[in-house]
Amino acid sequence: MKTHTFEQHPPPAARMTAAPTTPDAAIRFSDLLDQALTFWRERQGEDGVFSLALPLRGVDPLHQLPLLSAADPFRFLWDGAPGLSLAAAGRCHHLDLAGPRRFELAQRFSDTTLARILDATPEAPAQARSRILLAFSFFEHCSEQQPRPTMPSVQAVLPRWQLSRHGRQGWLRLHGTVSQGADVRCLTETLWQMARRLEQCHNGAHAQWTTAISGTTAPGPWQDRYASTLRRGLDLVNEGELHKLVLAVRQSIQLQTPLDPLPLLHRLRQQQAGSCRFLWQRDCDDTFFGASPERLLCLRSGQLRSDALAGTAGKGDRGEALLRSDKDRREHELVVQAITDHLRAQGLSPRRPRRPQLARHGQLVHLHTPITAAAGGQTPLTLAGALHPTPAVAGLPRREAISWLRNLEPFERGGYAAPIGWIDTAGDADLRVAIRCGHARGCQLDLTAGAGLVRGSVAERELQEVGLKLTVLADQLDLQAVPLAT
Repeated sequence: MKTHTFEQHPPPAARMTAAPTTPDAAIRFSDLLDQALTFWRERQGEDGVFSLALPLRGVDPLHQLPLLSAADPFRFLWDGAPGLSLAAAGRCHHLDLAGPRRFELAQRFSDTTLARILDATPEAPAQARSRILLAFSFFEHCSEQQPRPTMPSVQAVLPRWQLSRHGRQGWLRLHGTVSQGADVRCLTETLWQMARRLEQCHNGAHAQWTTAISGTTAPGPWQDRYASTLRRGLDLVNEGELHKLVLAVRQSIQLQTPLDPLPLLHRLRQQQAGSCRFLWQRDCDDTFFGASPERLLCLRSGQLRSDALAGTAGKGDRGEALLRSDKDRREHELVVQAITDHLRAQGLSPRRPRRPQLARHGQLVHLHTPITAAAGGQTPLTLAGALHPTPAVAGLPRREAISWLRNLEPFERGGYAAPIGWIDTAGDADLRVAIRCGHARGCQLDLTAGAGLVRGSVAERELQEVGLKLTVLADQLDLQAVPLAT
């Protein structure tokens, strides 16, 4: 297990001869500073991370993420607009680790770190709470065939900066270490100056986000690499060794210049309004992003929701074929049953509708069943560890399916189909399954998609489904020069 701590200390504060222009008409700098100093004096001597938040109007976390400058290059985006949108930058504390106890240890790190936060703005609403940001890899360990891991098995981050918006109201939060009153003033001034910068720059902040990605090249057809793997997977389900197996394929694309993900995420906001756009950027050369339609779990005030999402049709299909398809309905029911079984094994009493619904996400339509339960005091990552991976992205039985994925897929999944999201100071959490995603390293962009195999699956149809998903990804990213499907 590796643990690291980063702190960006603001420069020595210059004495202000006049109060800055206020970011919000109801708040003056002197009031904010008095509040921070009074809180620090009351809690002086306590060990922890000092945190201060400020309300803002007219901000958009997606567009203004580049303005959240920090010494550490980490950046994060969670864009559920018109719901919660959250941008973060820099790492105040973070944890990287691997192993079978990763969910348990990540929960312990989250609990310990959030409990040590000294929040000088306790009146801030739920959207402005301090959060631990989380990104898991699909597997607990990197494959022995891989020379180095594509990403740690879990990353947990308390960011330096948080910019959130829900509805019209936004909040800016800063985390830092203080040991004396001068540090509190310095942190308060840093927060105030960043708020002014965001307020002044929000108009036209994304005016340049209109260009497509050009000059891309693609390697040989993915179908040639996938065909033999697909045949073996079909044998496994048709012979009864597995009830279901979700085999993925990866298409690597060489770009002329490194990828800027924010214009793509802006476009995905328009094209995938029902999904949650996400970004996990470890550094300038390593960016994982996408628009996930699938909720692994959402925990709000002790109430849990999980999504079963399996069965896919393309653009122009209103979904009637999915509802009539015996193969798709059976595949979907396997996912629903597995999720409810895992929740019952945790002592919960899940509820579900009798029949699946249709959910349209951009150009794709899915069978969807929402599953709800009272969490009964269970922690978010205990439940996430019980649910991941669902049969929607792995297979059944789970252990055997995971073993076959290791043997059959010739690449490391990394963050593909793994949980990504956050936990806040109230114990609320939101974790998505990272599908419909890309991973950029320098000028290489990897797109990954999969298809669920059950008894009766037809190879040609599964090839078409994977090709459809890859093509939709390419269209969303405006990679129109790349022949992903034939």
